[in-house]
Amino acid sequence: MKASEIRSKWLEFFASKGHKIEPSASLVPHNDPSLLWINAGMAPLKAYFDGRVKPENPRIANSQKCIRTNDIENVGKTRRHHTFFEMLGNFSIGDYFKEETITWAWEFLTGKEWIGFDPERLSVTVYPEDEEAYKLWNEKIGIPAERIIKLEDNFWDIGEGPCGPCTEIFYDRGEAYGDLSDPECYPGGENERFLEVWNLVFSQFNHNKDGSYTPLPNKNIDTGAGLERFASILQNVNSNFDTDLFQPIIAKTAALAKVTYGTNEETDVALKVIADHIRTVTFAVSDGVLPSNEGRGYVIRRLLRRAVRYGKLIGLDKPFMFQLVETVGEIMGSYYGDIVTKREFIEKVIHSEEERFHETLTEGLAILAEMSSEAKAAGRTQISGPDAFKLYDTYGFPLDLTEDFAAEHGLTVDREGFEAAMEEQRERARSARNDSGSMKVQGGVLSDFTTKTDFVGYNELEVTTEIVALISEDQFVEVLRAGESGQVILARTPFYAESGGQVSDRGTISGEAGTAAVQGLFKAPHGQHVHQVSVTSGELRSGAKVKAEVNREMRRDIVKNHTATHLLHKALKETLGEHVNQAGSLVEPQRLRFDFSHLGSISPEELAEIERRVNEQIWNALDVVIELKPIDEAKAMGAMALFGEKYGDIVRVVQVGEYSLELCGGCHVNNTAEIGLFKLVSESGIGSGVRRIEAVTGRGAYLFMDGQLDLLKQAAGLLKANLGDVPKRIDALYAQLKELSRENESLQGKLSAIEAGELTDKVISVGATKLLSAKVQAGSMDALRGLADELKAKLPDAVIVLGAAMDDKVNFVVVVPQEEVKRGLHAGKLVKEVAAVCGGGGGGRPDMAQAGGKDVSKLDEALKLPEQWISAQA
Repeated sequence: MKASEIRSKWLEFFASKGHKIEPSASLVPHNDPSLLWINAGMAPLKAYFDGRVKPENPRIANSQKCIRTNDIENVGKTRRHHTFFEMLGNFSIGDYFKEETITWAWEFLTGKEWIGFDPERLSVTVYPEDEEAYKLWNEKIGIPAERIIKLEDNFWDIGEGPCGPCTEIFYDRGEAYGDLSDPECYPGGENERFLEVWNLVFSQFNHNKDGSYTPLPNKNIDTGAGLERFASILQNVNSNFDTDLFQPIIAKTAALAKVTYGTNEETDVALKVIADHIRTVTFAVSDGVLPSNEGRGYVIRRLLRRAVRYGKLIGLDKPFMFQLVETVGEIMGSYYGDIVTKREFIEKVIHSEEERFHETLTEGLAILAEMSSEAKAAGRTQISGPDAFKLYDTYGFPLDLTEDFAAEHGLTVDREGFEAAMEEQRERARSARNDSGSMKVQGGVLSDFTTKTDFVGYNELEVTTEIVALISEDQFVEVLRAGESGQVILARTPFYAESGGQVSDRGTISGEAGTAAVQGLFKAPHGQHVHQVSVTSGELRSGAKVKAEVNREMRRDIVKNHTATHLLHKALKETLGEHVNQAGSLVEPQRLRFDFSHLGSISPEELAEIERRVNEQIWNALDVVIELKPIDEAKAMGAMALFGEKYGDIVRVVQVGEYSLELCGGCHVNNTAEIGLFKLVSESGIGSGVRRIEAVTGRGAYLFMDGQLDLLKQAAGLLKANLGDVPKRIDALYAQLKELSRENESLQGKLSAIEAGELTDKVISVGATKLLSAKVQAGSMDALRGLADELKAKLPDAVIVLGAAMDDKVNFVVVVPQEEVKRGLHAGKLVKEVAAVCGGGGGGRPDMAQAGGKDVSKLDEALKLPEQWISAQA
C-alpha cells in the first residue's frame, strides 16, 4: 500500500466517525513561542486542548507535517530516525474517550478495507494503574493478557498542563527482526521486532503548578501514528528509508552520484541523510523559513550543509540538493500542494545556499581531515577548541558539523575550548574573506584591547571625557591630524554604536588642539564603543581631554523611529496574529524599516488598522519606562525577546504604557507624544514568509505628507479642479475614457468589416487551395483576430494569413479550414515560418495560430511566404 493511500485511508476512516479533517498546519508555530517547530500532530491544536479556542467540531483528525532535530546524529544510521515526518492523529476535545478510541484504533488497524493487519501480530502496552484501558483491550477487543504489557513509562506528561496515561500499539515484524529469547524483545523493549505504530494518549488529568494532579473537567484524546512506520510494514521493507516516501529521492540522488543503493553501508548512510534532509528543507522553505544564522533558519542551514557534506562523500562536488525538490514534490505534492507551486522558489533558495557553502566546504574539509590526522598521530582523542573555532570563523563550519566529522573518525571536539575562543574572538575579521577597515581593526589590535569604557548616551548627549586610544590603519597611534581618518576610543561616550537595528549616532569630538567629525561607531570585541572619525581641524592626541557631543537633532529623530518600531511590532501582532515576529529592523533618522514573519499578503484595510493602532498610542501620550531587570523577571512580565538573541542575566526592559513590553538595548523617547505622527510608506514581501514595512515619524512624516499633498495639488492643477473634487474629476475622466473606448471598438469593428469586404477580392489559388495573405491595419492582436474572424465567415474554405505592423513589432494570425487541415496543412507550422522572416516566432493549433516578429521592414516579404509554403506541401 502506498504511503499516500495510507494517509487517505486514515483521513477517510476518521471522517466516517464524524471527525473534522484539519489540513496540515505550517511547520512554523503560530501563537506558540514555546515551540521552534511544529513537532507533533496536536501542536497546532493546543488552543483547543487548553480551552483558548473552542473547535467547531470536538472530533478532529489530521496528517500533520512535523520537524524534530533532537536526534539528528542518528538520521541515516537507524531505521526510523528522521528530521521531517508525518504524524497521523485523531483527537477528541471533551467528546469521546477511551472506549471509542481503542475500538476505532482496532477497527482501523485490522479492518480489511482499511489497514488489514493480522490481529495476532498486534500487542499493546498500558499504564499499570489504567485498569479501564486494560479491560477494554482484554475483554472488549479480545487481546490475550500475554500481549498486554504494563509499563510505568506509559504516562504522557510534559509538565504543567493536560496529561494522562497512554496505550501504545505494537506490530510484530517476525523472527527475522528479533528472537523472543532476548530479554529486550517485547513490546516496548529495545528491539526491532515489535514496532510501535500508534500511541493513544488519554488526557484525563491536569498537572498543576505545585506538582499535584487533578482530574480534568473535560477529558481529551490525543493520538499519534507515524505514516513512515505504517508504510514500512505495509510495503514489507526493512526500514522507513526503503518505502515509497524515500526511495525515489534516494534513486535520484544515487543516479546523480553514479552510485548504487544497498551495496555499501557508508554510501547508504549518505543517501539516507540526503533524502531525509531534503524533505525537511523543502517543506521548511515552503513554509517561509530561509537559511540564516539563527533560529529556524540556522536549523535549515545546518541540515543543508550536513547533506552537502554527505553528498561529497559519494562524489557530489557541485550543488545537487536543489535538483531533488521536484522529486519530493512528486512524492508528496498531491497532499502538500505548496511544495509544488513554490518549487521554483524553493529550488532557488536551496541552490543559492549550496553555492555559498561550496565556496568554503572543500578547503574546510581538507583542513579538518588534516587536524584529525594530526590529533591521531599525536595520540590525542580530541580536536582542540581553537582548531574547531578556526574552522567556524574562517571556513563557515558550524560546530556540530565538526563534531559529526570528528565522531566518524573516533574523535571528540573540545566544546568548552571552542566557546572560550568564540567569546574572546567573536568579532575577529575573517581575514581571508573580508577587507573592510573596521573589521581589520577588530581582527587586529582590538582583539587584545581590554581597557573598559563606559557608554552614558541613554541619559547624556554631551560629556567631557578622555581619549583612551587612537587607531589608524590597524595600529595604535599617538595622534590623528587634520585630514586623517581613524578610530577613537573614549573613557566615557554618549555615542550609540550601531546595534539592534538602530544606526550609530553622529556628532563631534573636540578638544583644545582640534576637532573631529564622528561618522559612525562599532563595538570592539570586548564591548568598547569605537568611534570612526575624520579630523576636520587641528589634531586629536591620545590621553587628551575632549568634549564628545551627539548630534541632538539626529538622535531626536532616531528615538522617535525606534519607539515607533516597538508600537508597530505590537500593532502587527494585534492585527495579523501572534505569529508575527520581528525578522530584522533598521532605525535611522529619516525612516524606520521593520521586517517580520507573516505568511500571505496584508490587505489595505489591515494596513490602515495597523497605522491607526500605532497613532492611537502616540495620541494617548504613553510614558516610556526603561528598567534593568533579571531576565527571568522580565520574561515573567511578558517582555518580548527576539528569537535567537543572546541576553545576559540582567536585561533592559522597555515598557510603553500598558501597550508594549520588549527587551531592547536601544534609545527611546520619554513619552509617545514626542513621536508626533506615524505614517506607513510601503509594505511588501521580501521572501517567502517575510514581509517588510517602511514608515516615517515626526519630521519625516510631515515631509512625507507634505510631499503627498504637493502631488495632489499637481493632479488638481492638471485636472483643473479643486483638491476636494479630484476623485470626482478622475471618475468622470474614466467614464469618458470608457465611452470613447466603446466607440473606438465599434468603429474598429466597422472598419474591420469594410476591410474584410475589400480583402475578399485578393484571394488566390495555390493548386487546390484558396489563399488570402495580406497586410492589414490593426491596433492590437485582439483587433487582428477579430478581422480574421470576419474573413473566416466570408471565406470559410480559404487559408487566411494576416500581418499587421504595431509600433515597432509585427503580429500575424493564420486560419486554416478543417478540409485543409485534413489534407495536411497546419496553421501553427505556417505561422512559425512566416514569423521567422521577421525575426520572431509563435505557434498554435492546426486550424488557428498566431505569432509575433521584431522586424517591421520584412512584413511584405513574410506575407509572400505562405504561397511558397503551401506549394511545397502539395
